[in-house]
Amino acid sequence: MIKWFGAARATCRWLSAGVVALGLSACEPVSLGGLGGSGPSINTKNPVPVALLVPYGSGGTGESGLARSLENAARLAINDLDGVKIDLRVYGTAGSAQRAAQVAQQAIDEGAKIILGPVFGEAANAAGLTVASSGVNVLSFSNNTQIAGGNVFVLGNTFDNTARRLVSFAASQGKSRILTVHADTPTGAIGLSAIQKAISRSSASNAGTVGYQASQQGVISAVPEISRVALENQADAVFFTSDTLGGLPLLTQMLPENRINNQQFQFIGLTRWDIPGNTLALPGVQNGIFALPDPGLTAAFNTRYASAYGSQPHPIAGLAYDGIAAIGALVKSGNSGALTRAALTQSSGFRGVNGVFRLRGDGTNDRALAVARVTNRQVTIVSPAPSSFGFAGF
Repeated sequence: MIKWFGAARATCRWLSAGVVALGLSACEPVSLGGLGGSGPSINTKNPVPVALLVPYGSGGTGESGLARSLENAARLAINDLDGVKIDLRVYGTAGSAQRAAQVAQQAIDEGAKIILGPVFGEAANAAGLTVASSGVNVLSFSNNTQIAGGNVFVLGNTFDNTARRLVSFAASQGKSRILTVHADTPTGAIGLSAIQKAISRSSASNAGTVGYQASQQGVISAVPEISRVALENQADAVFFTSDTLGGLPLLTQMLPENRINNQQFQFIGLTRWDIPGNTLALPGVQNGIFALPDPGLTAAFNTRYASAYGSQPHPIAGLAYDGIAAIGALVKSGNSGALTRAALTQSSGFRGVNGVFRLRGDGTNDRALAVARVTNRQVTIVSPAPSSFGFAGF
């Protein structure tokens, strides 16, 4: 029997949405809709003050390393800007919402024209509320769409992006009757919603949903029901919201033992199945598909980062680079309204180290993703990440 790894994880602090260890809140946020978000006027001939909010001071070595990696990536991006000067000002949030709100206000009082960060969803929500009346926008590193809106944007890859890309690809391969299997948790509910939305906007059809309690016994009890629904509804694909620390290993082991095998049915993962790497060795995920940023671009960024700082970047460090790249591209236009909502949400988007992306008016984003298949315990790209927004996967 495969061990259940994550029976009691704290879902109000962390979500995994295709980029492992991306901190988010799955708790109900305060709505930011309609508050602020227009953006201040800037003088593009002078260095533009940009506040970077990262979790320095939290006391945890993991969060300290994350903060340092994000700052390093931001500075790497600044060095790459052509003819644009950024005055980067770094503020420690201590990983808390209260502190994030305090330093966000401090940053505005000290002249910041845009805020990059924080990481955690509740912190981004608090920072956005605090500075909303100033009109300053917040480009958070969160991927939780529940905190997006008003003056807060999320830079992280979202469940919606991943679900849309994978549903579209599966349908194009003739796997269009999709059964969704999800944990009965806040994270599972967000994932379920994203998959159902993606199905409704595609040529695929909904072959049912089955939830399970987030425990080993919960998975075991749900497997017969998953099998029944899949067979009765003639599903040809099973979309899992769980990751390796949750129900994925047990589900993909037991379902083939209950007539739902990974050859006849297309197994699809909402999370990254290559992180951690030992997931690729699971028999049940062979032939399964998942989405990830362009591996070539990721490798190039990792190499550049390692050359500059002597270590590998945190998996989400590229978001800081992307944020600075977007700010730099807009400032380079010479427009005093370069950091307004209208400028940030330009339809052409931006090109970053994770591929092309754009910010949407509702505070969410579109990101280019590749589709990977697990073959012989290795990752094979079966559909490259698109390089523009004319691709059907968007």
